[in-house]
Amino acid sequence: MAHPERNERQRLRPAPLLFEPSEAASDPEHFFDLESMDDPKELLARATELTLAFRAATDRAVEFQAVAAAQLADPRRFDRLTAADIAERAEWTEDYAKKMIEFGRSLLNAPQP
Repeated sequence: MAHPERNERQRLRPAPLLFEPSEAASDPEHFFDLESMDDPKELLARATELTLAFRAATDRAVEFQAVAAAQLADPRRFDRLTAADIAERAEWTEDYAKKMIEFGRSLLNAPQP
């Protein structure tokens, strides 16, 4: 059975995040060209798209972090790391690292669609 939250995220594909040119990113007032939009309807729509895209990217990145943590903590690895080691590398608390390892294991053991 597929994970319902994952299916929901896959179904609702937000606008893709595009990297800004380095000269635009260096300007603290510049953010994905939102500052240049005069129409508040257009601004709200684009800002909402970006918000959804960032949330989806964050969720996906957290899943990858969890999978990596689970792989690094795998007792079958000769170079496995402890939860404390993983916490230090990821700048987490040890308790959070343990939760991420378990979450990653659940993702790795979930049946693939």
